[in-house]
Amino acid sequence: MSSLSAQLGRCFVTGGGGFLGLELVRQLRAAGCEVTSASRSRHPAVERLGAQCAAVDLRDRTAVGAALAGHDTAFHVAALTGVFGRRADFWTTNVDGTQSVLDACVDAGVVRLVHCSSPSVVFGGRGHLGATADELDYPTRFLSPYPESKAEAERRVLTANGSPLAGGGDLATVALRPHLIVGPGDPHLVPRLLDRARAGRLAIVGDGRNRVSITDVANAAAAHVQAAARLAPDAPHAGRAYFVNQREEVVLWDWIGQILDAAGAPRPGRRLSAPAAYRLGAALEGLWKLLRFSGEPPMTRFVAQQLALDHTYSIEPAVRDFGYEERFSLAGCTRRVIEGCCA
Repeated sequence: MSSLSAQLGRCFVTGGGGFLGLELVRQLRAAGCEVTSASRSRHPAVERLGAQCAAVDLRDRTAVGAALAGHDTAFHVAALTGVFGRRADFWTTNVDGTQSVLDACVDAGVVRLVHCSSPSVVFGGRGHLGATADELDYPTRFLSPYPESKAEAERRVLTANGSPLAGGGDLATVALRPHLIVGPGDPHLVPRLLDRARAGRLAIVGDGRNRVSITDVANAAAAHVQAAARLAPDAPHAGRAYFVNQREEVVLWDWIGQILDAAGAPRPGRRLSAPAAYRLGAALEGLWKLLRFSGEPPMTRFVAQQLALDHTYSIEPAVRDFGYEERFSLAGCTRRVIEGCCA
């Protein structure tokens, strides 16, 4: 038994079949940990890693409790993501589901919980440059139900730190906020960029010079493991939130151009000012709601601001408090993205 597996014991991962969740399962299994992945359905890729799969709806408190029994460490990665949709759907999955996990941890005697949050929980329409979690408050108004629901879920996780466990001892919690997760197996960010570029539907929003932090999926998963390994109710990072991302930032549209060039996709030839993109997003959101179109509008107010503003975050608190260490540098991360999209 490795020292890490001895520290963490049996591990429970919600959303283990997803992009980040699968990498987390992979790293835990490589360290010799016993792992159970909880998702709505079985995932052969998880089982091939030697982990068990539990088909669980996280909103079902009883089912979550039964699946969590006998585990020592929980990683809550599952969430409903997206920038547009019914608030009730995001709330029931991201808030009620998180509460089910918290309640089940207390009843099952799980001693540590690492929650995957998002920098969007503190995004109120202004850019961030080198920010730490302690410097940013939750906004009073959100432009999308996803960050609103994730903010409430994060609040509950951090408040639960120190909760008495049914079998004795206390629950230790921490929330991590990886920003723009990319890497091999990315089903979201880079594929969407490539699809839009090839269809001629990608435009530079803003002045094209905004700086952004990105996160290699392997680094995001490693941060979860590293945070769990040192987590106790009185640990420096217990009951707190942390940004985790590459140490180096990128100029967003330059980085996107580098990926497009490597994939043989055209760079965007159009520009859209930030105010114009915001107005377009507002109009499209209204149209989607009025006509009840399926899917997401091609632009929303939230996306317009995300594409135009600076979003960079400091990893120094994570390095200091739980020893966050990158597995891949920015250069390595970019190389992995290019290899993945050009394979």
